[in-house]
Amino acid sequence: MVGGLKEALATGVKKAVSSLGKEDGFLKDAGVKIPMPENLQKVEKTLRALRQDKLADDFVTTMNRAAEQAVPEAAAVLGDSLKQMTISDAKAVLTGTNNAATQYFRRTSETNLYARFLPIVKAATEKAGVTGAYKRMTDKAGGGLGGFGGLGASLLGKEAPDLDSYVTHKALDGLFLKIAEQEQRIRENPVARTTDLLQKVFGAVGK
Repeated sequence: MVGGLKEALATGVKKAVSSLGKEDGFLKDAGVKIPMPENLQKVEKTLRALRQDKLADDFVTTMNRAAEQAVPEAAAVLGDSLKQMTISDAKAVLTGTNNAATQYFRRTSETNLYARFLPIVKAATEKAGVTGAYKRMTDKAGGGLGGFGGLGASLLGKEAPDLDSYVTHKALDGLFLKIAEQEQRIRENPVARTTDLLQKVFGAVGK
């Protein structure tokens, strides 16, 4: 039973990572696309009012590109989580809700995933030019409001947002969302159970 469940979860993880860890994996998927951080949405609105849509779009693109580069590294961490699964864990997942396995992954690996993801995201954001895109965007927004007293500064806030942490959290949210979708498919759709072992394990639970 445990072996069959681990196979199912490994399959779901592989598909989730594969779907996100490629160009446009985040950017072109509305369900996981990383948007402008909330504390920069006024900046975005200002840029678009100044017809500087490209600056805003480029910034969003660079954040999503960083997430796409980081996600493949999650496979090893989630694999370790699977290795640690006990018989009682497996029973709880098999008889639990449609996202019980995803909850198991969050409980056992999210902290480690974040710790592993963050430096990867930092390197990816640097490579993708997020810092440069942020500076160009805020400089343009602030300059565009230069004649309005302190309004430009107030839009940018007193402190720059922690973009690496933001991208990391959003990347993890997207990953867990995709894992949950795969889990639900395997539970509800016999066709998605791609091996005899998966058929046996989930077929027995469904009876």
